[in-house]
Parts: sequence; C-alpha cells; structure tokens
Amino acid sequence: MNTTLILTFIILNIVNVILQTCKSLATVKCGKFGAALVNAVAYGLYTVVIVYTVCELPLALKVIVVAGCNLVGVFVVKYGEEKATKAKLWKVEATVRSDKEHIVAQELAILKIPYNYTRECLGKYTIFNIYCATQDESALVKKLVDRHHAKYFVSESKNL
Repeated sequence: MNTTLILTFIILNIVNVILQTCKSLATVKCGKFGAALVNAVAYGLYTVVIVYTVCELPLALKVIVVAGCNLVGVFVVKYGEEKATKAKLWKVEATVRSDKEHIVAQELAILKIPYNYTRECLGKYTIFNIYCATQDESALVKKLVDRHHAKYFVSESKNL
C-alpha cells in the first residue's frame, strides 16, 4: 500500500470533518457572510475528499479512517467550542410559598449563591431571583426549588 496515499487520505478526512463540523456551527451561529464562506471552503474540500474516496485503498481501511477521523475531528471542534464559550450568568426566578421564604433564603445563604427576593402583595408567595455563575450552582438551585415545590424559570443574564 502507498503510505503517502494513506497519509493524504487521513489528513484530508480529518480536515474535512473539522471543516464540516465548523460549517454546521457557523450556519447556526454566524451571519450570512461567515456561514457562506465556511460552507464554500468546506464543500470545496469535500469535493477533493470524494475524489480520494475512490482511490485504490481497501474499503475496510477507508471505513476505519473515516470513522476515526470523525471521532477525532468532531471531538476537537466541540472541545474547542467548549473552551471558547464564555461563562454565563444564569438567573433563576422562583416563586416560593411565603411560609418557605426563610428556609429557602437560609439554604441559599449556606450554599453561598447570590439572590434577592420580593414578597408578593397577597402575602402568599415570595419571588426569589437567584444568580448562578456555574452549572454546579444551577444544579444545586434546581434541587432546592424542586424540593420546595417552587415554580421557576431560567434565563441567561449575561456573559461573565
């Protein structure tokens, strides 16, 4: 087997998978020009990959290379996306029965999760605004509000 052909096939497939994954992300997250540019480059390279797919390498080797390149390429892009994503502040607005107000406030204070609250006019409910900077804090708050049968909704507040 031709070592140069195998290496070329591997490199083309890894680059193709990375570009195709970036293309998918760009189509959703970028503007018209950015998405169009990434699509043009990705499909241009894809044409070259298609030509190499009909080369003289055994089918089993091609399948293994393509599968391996997909595992590695998608992982690399998603890992990079995760590292590039800025931390976000999430606001959880929870409506708690007024008789649970002090318990919820005490638990949030123990967890050291910032919050403020407003008592409703009718005196039946208290609305808590809880600010979570991490996924761990969000998970703790979800357990807390579920435990106290609170109605809640979550919104993205801002980048940290």
